[in-house]
Amino acid sequence: MRSFGRSSMPGFVSTIILFTGLSDSAARPLPSPAPAGPAPCTAPEYRQFDFWIGDWDGFDGDNRMARTHVDRILDGCVLREGYEGTNGLNGESFSIYDAARKEWRQSWVTNRGQLLLIEGNLQADTMVLAGSYKSAGGGETLVRGTWKPLNGGVRETAVTSIDGGQTWNPWFDLVFRPRTNSSSNDDARIVADLDKEYQVAVQRNDAVTMHRILSDDFILVTGSGKTYSKADLLETARSGRVQYEHQEDREQTVRSLGDTAVVTAKLWEKGTEEGKPFNHMLWFSDTYVRTQRAGDTCLARRPRPCLVKSTEALGRNCRGARQLDSPPATPSEFWPLRRYDYAF
Repeated sequence: MRSFGRSSMPGFVSTIILFTGLSDSAARPLPSPAPAGPAPCTAPEYRQFDFWIGDWDGFDGDNRMARTHVDRILDGCVLREGYEGTNGLNGESFSIYDAARKEWRQSWVTNRGQLLLIEGNLQADTMVLAGSYKSAGGGETLVRGTWKPLNGGVRETAVTSIDGGQTWNPWFDLVFRPRTNSSSNDDARIVADLDKEYQVAVQRNDAVTMHRILSDDFILVTGSGKTYSKADLLETARSGRVQYEHQEDREQTVRSLGDTAVVTAKLWEKGTEEGKPFNHMLWFSDTYVRTQRAGDTCLARRPRPCLVKSTEALGRNCRGARQLDSPPATPSEFWPLRRYDYAF
């Protein structure tokens, strides 16, 4: 819930190359892992509220009322909102799908000591959450809030009732639009978070999140020249053939300029594939370019229709690279999608 007592982020497309680094030949063979059950928070219901993810400016008519940033935390299980109102009201909400109760629950807290707990479900394309709070005098006020995608943004409305739901009165009606004046530091933070989110999804074999992040024409090119499509990676994740003990970035650097950002990082991959151990350390470079399409904000690597499913989605396309013991000094130019030349 946006407000207690007050009057979505551009998406990114990425190019990524993973290549085999130095293997730990002395690594001790690991036993075959026990069959893993479904990873938590990977059911489609957990992604019903993803249209709310983004970096937004909130407007009441033509008046800018707030800046809001919404992202996923706790391995993708929780949707976190940070709200900064122009009237000094600051708040945070935490939303999660409660699989046992088959409903969404949200808690909203503010710097004015206010707490609101609401719950509900997605109805068609609108998230509807309801609850109540008590006033200082002890009276109960019912609250019903809605979130609906609208022209590349999100419209949030709320109504209240003080007579048990017999009559309802408007509380607020805000339209959140993607921020158009985000700074390089904001962009760098967003890109860094997205890149980390993808690595977490790979480690957990979270095919649902990988599907949301990868563009449909994704191609992974390894240092040995092998190529893998989006379908290949999703099939591997669903099969559970690869079990990761580690799949994490180190020494991550994000360079951002205008609509382009380049991530360079060292990736540690350790685990088993069909029971056989692997242990790799490698450098990779991702390039993110921001573009627009009608009704959505997404990213594409070259001028063409964007092939991602949602506003916050990432598309990751590959380019070749050679093995490095240290990161490249500067980002290189873009390559066509299937070119396997060394990029550094």
